[in-house]
Amino acid sequence: MAENEAVVEAALGKLDLEAKTRLLAGQDMWSLPALPEIGLASLVMSDGPIGVRGVRWTADDPSVALPSPTALAATWDPGLARRAGVLLAQEARRKGVHVLLAPTVNLHRSPLGGRHFEAYSEDPYLTGRIGTGYVQGVQSGGVGTTVKHFVANDAETDRFTVNNLVGERALRELYLAPFEAIVEHAHPWGVMTAYNTVNGTTMTEHHHLVNEVLRGEWGFDGFNVSDWMAARDTVGALRGGLDVAMPGPRTVYGEALAQAVRDGRLEESEVDGAVRRVLRLAARVGALEGAEPAVAAPPAPVDGEALARELARRSFVLVRNENDTLPLTSGTVALIGAAARDARILGGGSATVFPARTVSPLDGLTAALPDGTLTYAVGADPTTELAVADKGFTLRAVCRDADGRVIGTGSAPNGQIQWMGADLPEGVTHDTLHTVELTGTFTPRATGRHAFGIKGVGAFTLTVAGTTYYDGVQLPADVSDPFEAFFGSPVPRAEAELTAGEPVDVSLTHVFRLPEDIPLKVVAFALAHQEPQRDPDELIAEAVEAARAADTAVVVVATTDRVESEGFDREDLRLPGRQDDLVRAVAAANPRTVVVVNSGSPVELPWREDVAAVLLSWFPGQEGGAALADVLTGAHEPGGRLPTTWGSLTDAPVTRVTPEDGELPYTEGVFIGYRAWEKEGRTPAYPFGHGLGYTDWTYESVETDGTSLTIRVRNRGDRPGREVVQVYLAPGEPGPDRPARLLAGFASVEAGPGESAEAVVDLPRRAFEVWDEAAHRWVFVKGSYEIQVGRSIADRRITATINV
Repeated sequence: MAENEAVVEAALGKLDLEAKTRLLAGQDMWSLPALPEIGLASLVMSDGPIGVRGVRWTADDPSVALPSPTALAATWDPGLARRAGVLLAQEARRKGVHVLLAPTVNLHRSPLGGRHFEAYSEDPYLTGRIGTGYVQGVQSGGVGTTVKHFVANDAETDRFTVNNLVGERALRELYLAPFEAIVEHAHPWGVMTAYNTVNGTTMTEHHHLVNEVLRGEWGFDGFNVSDWMAARDTVGALRGGLDVAMPGPRTVYGEALAQAVRDGRLEESEVDGAVRRVLRLAARVGALEGAEPAVAAPPAPVDGEALARELARRSFVLVRNENDTLPLTSGTVALIGAAARDARILGGGSATVFPARTVSPLDGLTAALPDGTLTYAVGADPTTELAVADKGFTLRAVCRDADGRVIGTGSAPNGQIQWMGADLPEGVTHDTLHTVELTGTFTPRATGRHAFGIKGVGAFTLTVAGTTYYDGVQLPADVSDPFEAFFGSPVPRAEAELTAGEPVDVSLTHVFRLPEDIPLKVVAFALAHQEPQRDPDELIAEAVEAARAADTAVVVVATTDRVESEGFDREDLRLPGRQDDLVRAVAAANPRTVVVVNSGSPVELPWREDVAAVLLSWFPGQEGGAALADVLTGAHEPGGRLPTTWGSLTDAPVTRVTPEDGELPYTEGVFIGYRAWEKEGRTPAYPFGHGLGYTDWTYESVETDGTSLTIRVRNRGDRPGREVVQVYLAPGEPGPDRPARLLAGFASVEAGPGESAEAVVDLPRRAFEVWDEAAHRWVFVKGSYEIQVGRSIADRRITATINV
């Protein structure tokens, strides 16, 4: 909008150097300063990918919690991703948020990546398509996005310091590709640069990738914000194309940036470029007076609960269904597993939101099945250590000054306090705060010896039922990690014999003390708890009895936030605790055993051939249990297809996530995911694109004019269904440096019983191109290609040959 650019230039012209440099530094954890002299409101940012938390870590203002990004990618439906984005824009506007810190479009390079639940897929094309839909949806609501983490932030180990050595071709064809596609098709208003270093240059200072590639080649005109605490050097960051250094108030920008200009180390015109992009963002989101916002009227309201439920069932991937065990027809059901009662609906870390309600599998199936047909047994608990206090706890935070006077109180939806920057209870400041007491009651649901513990660093006093069990100082396990208090393990500090249903008082008091040189003021600690540990063999035996007495057994297995979370990678792909033993025992007792896998990314399923059905439910969001009932009872079909190959760690071709001497070489080049499995000739448990519905499809024909395909499929089952038609492109001469085939397109179709449907898929030019490292450009590879159309990369039904 040319008029807006004029408004931006006029506003820029009124600012002095101090105001400009202040605008480029966060004023606190989540926002930029207002500049009333030019009619600029404070720009507010918020996590995250599956919901909008807002600027406070609290359940006082609940957020809709959608399924994990891996689940969104499993729908293979950019239109559904767009609808998710529209809902999140609505949530953001309600909470006064201008910019959403999402989507995460890093790739599932190694299955050990601990944060993969927050990214979409191993495939750059699928990632780009889903990310495009998401960004279009959010921005259609007048809210900005920051596509992240630019670039090659594909694991968590040493993420602040790791130097990822990535060849130019792999960088272009894999890791940059989703960002490029989203810039081209969705025009995002922001990008977030990553913590890591790429080929020797830290990403917040990467002039080549940010200024020359992202802005120069691709024409990105949005703002570039650092990941939180990623910016390291004032001159390096500005010259490297970083516009905003977050969070504030202490960053490498602000006064340090003004001084660099006064000292002649930077030109003021360089600062102007960054300020111009921030003002452009403000104009787009309606935060700059005199500028027309990009969206005059927001989209029609969306029902968040209904969309969360639809998204979940469309994302569930049915990978095995012997003898049509699903959908359940009638009879009794034994529901088994701790995760069936206490569902894990979202991943850990910065993606956390607090929904107003959560529907567990037990809740969902209890509501959907006839009275008296459902029984429940714990079976095995995936939580092998203390977890943040949750079920049965009613807690609040009481803040006191050094004299013991109460200066403020805050809610604590679970046992975790996470107050970042200015996010403090009313009346509380960092200067006056001396102690925070998490206090309230705990009503146990089991009789026996309960364990309590502390997550965090500093001085603590822990009291349960009138007895003080700990009064001392807890030291960090890893002094090098600034997020230790967020992601570290809880330390057990107390054991108390308690009786089910009888409330007891609990209290955890923390003495607040910040180190002098800390750039970010954070109050972060947690009360942790673990229920009495019964003999695992007894629990499994109870589950076996329940399974034997029922027509069908449904076992829910899960990972925990000690397995999959931000801040660390996985050490293996096994389910925690005795869950594998549980599944084997139940399957031996009941041939109609259905296993529901509640994880954000791949886990090993060593018993998969021994059970009747396997359904992957990801982290399914707040309505996950209702969606699970929809799918198990057959009210709806499971709609998902695998966005990432599932297999065992020993077979996985690319696994390394740990740097050596600070470096992590991507020696596999362009061969990650299914490309690598095929190159190595290995067979995964479940291939990329795999997923079963409740009907069967015949692939009848494919016609092509060289750039577009028309594919006819027929539903030969006895119920309506949806099919994801997948198109793979196989070069006639793949050679050692070209994958055997690549995903080149996909489309969803729906048809009733016996009906046919047509899918139209356009073949992008990029599918025929490779990056020439010698010439530093894309090269169109002429020759013969086979178009392979099917239900997964391994289930190819019809082919056509084209010459280009």
